[in-house]
Amino acid sequence: MPRLLLTASLLLAMLTPRDGLAQDAPPGPGRKLLAADSSKKTIALIDKDGKTLWRHEIGPLHDLQMLTNGNVLFQLDWTHIVEVDPKTDQIVWQYESKPVEGVDRIEVHSFQRLADGNTMIAESGNTRIIEVDKAGKIVKTVPLKVAHRDAHRDTRLVRKLDGEHGSGHYLVAHEGDGVCREYDADGKVVWEYEVPLFGRKPAGGHGPEAFGNQLFCALRLDNGNTLIATGNGHRVLEVTPEKKIVWMLTADDLPDIELAWITTLQVMANGDIVLGNCHAGPHNPQILQVNRDKKIVWTFQDFDRFGDALANSQVVK
Repeated sequence: MPRLLLTASLLLAMLTPRDGLAQDAPPGPGRKLLAADSSKKTIALIDKDGKTLWRHEIGPLHDLQMLTNGNVLFQLDWTHIVEVDPKTDQIVWQYESKPVEGVDRIEVHSFQRLADGNTMIAESGNTRIIEVDKAGKIVKTVPLKVAHRDAHRDTRLVRKLDGEHGSGHYLVAHEGDGVCREYDADGKVVWEYEVPLFGRKPAGGHGPEAFGNQLFCALRLDNGNTLIATGNGHRVLEVTPEKKIVWMLTADDLPDIELAWITTLQVMANGDIVLGNCHAGPHNPQILQVNRDKKIVWTFQDFDRFGDALANSQVVK
């Protein structure tokens, strides 16, 4: 296909909802979106019509957060976290994680601005979660259990829980271990779930050809279940506290779409799930929204601004 036609088709896919929308699909051509892709060295805020509202250059990135004050929390590299005001593109807060004594290398793959104003940071290699205040002082440290220590793979996304199901606990996606663990405030593991391989053998790579249980994200739902993005497992699982799978989304449920490395999860107010589809190639959407009936509601596909490493995104209200 000529380059001009390819670009036009991708732009149309980005701005136009896919055929076969659920009947309750929201009106409008798209979603306001914060997204980042390290292969294009770009984090950008995009309005629902596809206009770039703000852009900043980045290095490797696995996490981001649109804050309630309108600023963006993200990382410039594996250890440097910043809060930037998109109106001025100025850094208003930053923190640099460093190895503890005896550790040669660390990487940060997740962070979260907490309700008290502190920032939670998961430090792979240091095998710990820290909370730092606005002055950059560490005010809390929580040790992590890691069976296969690796600064690049100890953790992916980590979230501190609120609400009635695990409030004050930490839900951690341990990529290298293939396990989701919930820690209490003192670092005790109170629940864990090993992502199954479903009878298949692991296969290397990052795209649809790969397979494993290297989960990227886990969310605690209001019903107490846990929603898990299985990374190179190409699926999303909902698991009860008793570790029973009660809902599952696989590539077989989505005609004409290949799922590769499933990264971020976001649950919308109506229960729809927005998921990141990283490393799936230019013929597949990088982000998609499905309802509980496993019907496609919306997709995002933009290989001009972003590439095949769009690892994190957030639909912005």
